[in-house]
Amino acid sequence: MVLAYIGLGSNLEEPLAQIKRAFDELGNLPHTRLTARSALYQSRAIGPQQPDYVNAVARLETGLTSLDLLDALQAIEQVHRRVRLQHWGPRTLDLDLLLYGAETIQHPRLVVPHPYLTQRAFVLYPLADIDPNLQLPDGQSLQALLQQCPFEDIVRLPKSH
Repeated sequence: MVLAYIGLGSNLEEPLAQIKRAFDELGNLPHTRLTARSALYQSRAIGPQQPDYVNAVARLETGLTSLDLLDALQAIEQVHRRVRLQHWGPRTLDLDLLLYGAETIQHPRLVVPHPYLTQRAFVLYPLADIDPNLQLPDGQSLQALLQQCPFEDIVRLPKSH
């Protein structure tokens, strides 16, 4: 079993409901157990003008290979009617494989750690909710990354969401 961290994002068709449903779907993947979910955050979209995002991170314990997990994540996105029309465009659901154990993966379909993980407050702060002492495969600590990435342009949503 491998610990994998998944970034979740949505800014279309009831984003809160999209994220909550995706958490449940992640927990139902074969050979996989959802072991933690972060708080929900609202963040400004990167890229073209569009609605704000709701973001979160999930921690999974999985027996799936990294590519099988990627396929499963993309299948969940398809259930949510994800359409890939525009780079960094609006999405019903975006699921990113952020970390897969201590592996560094360079594959035509998958790069892990996620290429923008260290620069995105809407990823780093939810990761810290789940695992504040996390170390990246290259040895960087999540705490050091948080000090370089201010809590700007994101809002932690109340638990009632």
